[in-house]
Amino acid sequence: MKRPKGLVIAIDGPVGAGKSTVAKLVAQKLGYLYVDTGAMYRAVALKALRLGMDINDPIVMTMLAEATDIQLQQQDDGNVRVFLDGEDVTEAIRMPEVSEASSIVSAHEGVRKVLAERQKAMAELGGVVMEGRDIQTVIAPDAEVKIFLTASLEERAKRRWLELQQKGISVSYEEVLQEVKERDERDKSRAIAPLRKAPDAVEIDTTKMTPEEVADKIVELACKRASV
Repeated sequence: MKRPKGLVIAIDGPVGAGKSTVAKLVAQKLGYLYVDTGAMYRAVALKALRLGMDINDPIVMTMLAEATDIQLQQQDDGNVRVFLDGEDVTEAIRMPEVSEASSIVSAHEGVRKVLAERQKAMAELGGVVMEGRDIQTVIAPDAEVKIFLTASLEERAKRRWLELQQKGISVSYEEVLQEVKERDERDKSRAIAPLRKAPDAVEIDTTKMTPEEVADKIVELACKRASV
């Protein structure tokens, strides 16, 4: 079907595969809206931690998600700022403890249902690059372009570690490697919307590729799809 604003490009993959960086580049190159769905789960997790709530309680977390306003606002430079109940929490949601908590929060069926409805509404008109862990399988199974990014465990841990170092967060590579391993296992084994590659998705191993190279490949695929 033809969407009013263009294609839906769905990008999934494990932590550290380069989804956010690549998705931003693709959105900039195509003039599309960049939607970081993971940021929405992180925002709920951050709020729960601040309020001292039990992130393992699915009912409490679902109620919290329903009562939480999350806005993704794209800036002139293409970057997206995340607002939690009106507060800019773009940096706060990237802290290690929030990453850990969001992995638990995102496994709750009720939370996923609440946020999935909001994400589906964003995709409806098209002209979006959405990245996460269940975009091609749950949020936008009818996306015109489906991409599954991957990379070696060591490379993904290294990228995550460097990202934290650049933000002044002191943590050892070994700790990050273990965190990535555990995150992979949770994402793949959760009962609701587990991380997996859709049968018709294009898999791209980014281990030895630059973000620019990956983005160019996806843009090429999108242009071919748009001309069909």
